Amino acid sequence: MLIKLTLIKKLSTLVLILLLTVSIAKAQSFKFAFVSDTHVNIGNPTAAEDLRRTVRDINANNDLKFVVITGDITEFGADEEIKLAKQILDSLNKKWYIIPGNHDANWSESGSNTFKKIFGAETFAFNYGGYLFAGTSCGPNMRMGPGQVPRENIVWLDSVLNHTPATTPVVYLNHYPQDSSQNNWYTVINKLKTKNTQLILCGHGHNNHRYTFDGIPAVMGRSNLRAKDSIGGYNIVTFDNGKATFEERKPVIQTLRKWTEVDLFNHYFDKDTAHYYRPSYAVNNKPGVKVKWSYQDQSDVGAGMAIAGDKLILTDTKGLIYALNRNTGKRVWSYATGGKIYSTPYVSGNYVVAGSSDKYIYCISAVTGKLVWKSAAEKAVVASPVIKNNVVFIGASDGHFRAFQLTTGKLLWDFDQVKGFIVTRPLIYQDKIYFGCWANDFYALDIATGKLVWKWSNGSSNRMFSPAACYPVATGGRIFIVAPDQYMTSLDASTGKMQWRSRVPHNRVRESMGLSGDSSLVYAKTMDGQLLGISTKTDSLQIAWKASLQLPYELAPSAIVEDEGVIYVPTHSGIAYAVDRQSGNVLWKHKVSNCLVNPILPFHKTVYVSTMDGKIDCLQPIKNK
Repeated sequence: MLIKLTLIKKLSTLVLILLLTVSIAKAQSFKFAFVSDTHVNIGNPTAAEDLRRTVRDINANNDLKFVVITGDITEFGADEEIKLAKQILDSLNKKWYIIPGNHDANWSESGSNTFKKIFGAETFAFNYGGYLFAGTSCGPNMRMGPGQVPRENIVWLDSVLNHTPATTPVVYLNHYPQDSSQNNWYTVINKLKTKNTQLILCGHGHNNHRYTFDGIPAVMGRSNLRAKDSIGGYNIVTFDNGKATFEERKPVIQTLRKWTEVDLFNHYFDKDTAHYYRPSYAVNNKPGVKVKWSYQDQSDVGAGMAIAGDKLILTDTKGLIYALNRNTGKRVWSYATGGKIYSTPYVSGNYVVAGSSDKYIYCISAVTGKLVWKSAAEKAVVASPVIKNNVVFIGASDGHFRAFQLTTGKLLWDFDQVKGFIVTRPLIYQDKIYFGCWANDFYALDIATGKLVWKWSNGSSNRMFSPAACYPVATGGRIFIVAPDQYMTSLDASTGKMQWRSRVPHNRVRESMGLSGDSSLVYAKTMDGQLLGISTKTDSLQIAWKASLQLPYELAPSAIVEDEGVIYVPTHSGIAYAVDRQSGNVLWKHKVSNCLVNPILPFHKTVYVSTMDGKIDCLQPIKNK
């Protein structure tokens, strides 16, 4: 019997090997264009010129069967940039397939909705010459951090691969290299290695480069930009006789010599015993907290949470505003909007308010999840609201900041002079409301009338240095902000006069900040992994407190929160830290996933932590005996 089973197993293996061999034999010889990192920019016409030249060059080459474009299509993800890129690419006389990159998603005024609307999708899958080509988008979406394939894209890829025969050779495309520069690379790699994946194509690095990711051959394509040259360029890829050949093409001028060649071979039966790096969850082996419950969303969760009685209120990029039971983690209700949501919900009484990238502000019943009212903006709403005295205050991407009556949705006032789009949660302080935007400006409005009191600019010509993503804090008549230009700034709350503006010595601050419980410190998490307390009372930047916490390179922009003497620190690696205010020592740390931690929500001895890949953990600190 054992001999028969062994023979059957050998025959089955032989049949599958023969099927794979036949599959490759059927694969056709063909050429295609591989374009990446076009960075179309309204303010820089050479990027559009470079893309037009490439399109004309591709059109003139009848040997090219199709075109793949692997992300960073635009510089800033702006609606007009996306429309311009689409207009240029529509001139192609061949089929073309496109995915967004981090520049298209991280600074997107539409919450990535415009890319999906204009291009039709943010993923693609097609068969050509016996191969499956599958591409997914990547972030970071609306929040600075390492790259990440959105959770809904992973669900989509899983479905595509599940319907792909084991013998079909697969080519996977993403903007990022599939290594630790992308937080959830291993989730994608693990799925790809269940199939006959033969090649990975990516961009992001702007240079031609050969890689191997977990044993899978990979190629990074150059940027289409001219950079310091007089002309841009792209790659022509040839699949022939079990090899992929890459040649760099200078449009109109010349095709450069072949710069790399990749063997395309079957990986399905590889007995790969190598141990590839994976994120460690060892920090959870000595728990200072216990996990009461966990919840996994099927989309990204790119915002903070709120409490409504016995419910935890969240939003996700499927467009849902939803409630979980705080004690069990079971979903109680959900309300579907028409676009991705990156707005942290705000709860007041029985009302929940959040914005959606479908251009509406929504007010939902916290009890039933039913719509109370909604109000339209002219563009997406990716900012977060605040509520005070039954008035909702929220910004949008249309240059407006509005105030609504909470119970009816009646518009009370509308400030229409915001230069850039708003993503932050505004601050209410001393009868004014404060917020930044992605145009280097910071505003103070009269809370009763919406009239401009003052406006401050950091003077930068680079929109990516704007004080837009931080949650500003205030105390002692001062407003404090940090920004990607790595400066901390103190402004007079009444006049907007700059009191001081400085870089932290030997450290690089970014957007992650918060106010101490006694208002004596502004917490700042540095890119170098330190947690500092900056005095709120001095006339210059003075470090008055420092935690023992030392993180690696750190980018998470999420706000820092202190509650009952404990400071909660988010990271881009999925770890939440609790730090003692008095001693500066780490009380506990817990790894939820390997993706960016959103603003942490402590509430009545319980701590709620969500991560960008849609994982939510309800944590309860363990008391030391």
